[in-house]
Amino acid sequence: MAALATGGATSSDGATSFQRKVPANSRLATIAGTRPSVRHGQLLLSSGLPSLDCVLGGGLAVGTLLLIGEDKYNIYSSLLFKYFLAEGIVCGHNLFVASAKEDPADILKELPAPILDDVHKKQLDEEESAVISKQESRESMKIAWRYQNLPKMEVSPAVSARFGHYYDLSKTLSPELLQSRKWHRFFLPEELSLQSEIKTCNMTCGYTRLLQSIQRIICQEGFDGSYPQKKQKNILRIGIQSLGSVLWGDDICCTDNPEYIHSLTTFLYVLRGLLRMSLSACIITVPSHLIQNKAIMERVTNLSDTVVGLESFIGSERETNPLYKDYHGLIHVHQIPQLNSLICDVSGTKDLAFRLKRKLFSIERLHLPPDLSDTVSRSSKQDLAESTKLLSSGCGAMATGKKHLDF
Repeated sequence: MAALATGGATSSDGATSFQRKVPANSRLATIAGTRPSVRHGQLLLSSGLPSLDCVLGGGLAVGTLLLIGEDKYNIYSSLLFKYFLAEGIVCGHNLFVASAKEDPADILKELPAPILDDVHKKQLDEEESAVISKQESRESMKIAWRYQNLPKMEVSPAVSARFGHYYDLSKTLSPELLQSRKWHRFFLPEELSLQSEIKTCNMTCGYTRLLQSIQRIICQEGFDGSYPQKKQKNILRIGIQSLGSVLWGDDICCTDNPEYIHSLTTFLYVLRGLLRMSLSACIITVPSHLIQNKAIMERVTNLSDTVVGLESFIGSERETNPLYKDYHGLIHVHQIPQLNSLICDVSGTKDLAFRLKRKLFSIERLHLPPDLSDTVSRSSKQDLAESTKLLSSGCGAMATGKKHLDF
């Protein structure tokens, strides 16, 4: 009786074995494109970029919100947005795409094509490495003999168990694959023209329309569990582009004292409640560099689960700085959620940079080798040393002050 009460089974030799009972109707582990986290047991899905999944602790948890701070010209943040949607198409997930600028149908037409064969991925890496090796051979450096046997630093974050797919930016998804997947669109100009304006005291009309559409899709499609889904359980991927911009009717990017100061924060508070009660995950891009009121950005960060910012080198001094010649920008991980644990699944690497290759977008460790050439004057070496102050404490600790380390 004791074995039955504890849910265990007693063997003939007196030893008792305990097994965890799993409900028969539990099918979360069998959802395509997902896997349970080893640390906190939360169901994870890929962001579409394996290197970003590694930075986020294995992937994006179901029921959470990923906030992407757009770069200055919204070039690289749109790539992460498309990676997230393309991964949903490949895995067979349902999509909900919302935008106030571009038609969602046009966004889906520009999604990158997947590289489903590892052999093709290896060939692609070999092509990129061949180009890099040619450049490095032209600029080979001579260092002291005691540094020659040191192990090379691993540039890319370690991805021991690859999760997700790789994509080729030079190709787009086939129209047949897009037509075979179920997706929903929300284009703000069309929504405002079809229905009368809704007046609310806390949110703009665009945010109210968007929340109503998301809630309707979650309830009607059965992602909240209220209605059983017809087939195997699936995931709803929600993508919202450039939230908080003027196109959404918000004025937080225009003035330091906006009229709708609580509009965006109220929207995120309600949205996160919808995500927690459903099999869904959301990615939102926000023009954080245009928000003048820093207090609003702090509230937006606190109301998000995962916050990642992109800093592009385009138009800045770092674009012509020889220290950053191999990279196109920096990536800052501002916040990672604590799910069913007391600690965050944060990577040990704090200095991260991204690079846009010919066909791939990758996130790598920021590794700046010392300038050891004899042709560089001492004054220019001091300028290079001063430029390293712009890095975080991890890399910037090597060059403090105006002195430069000579070998």
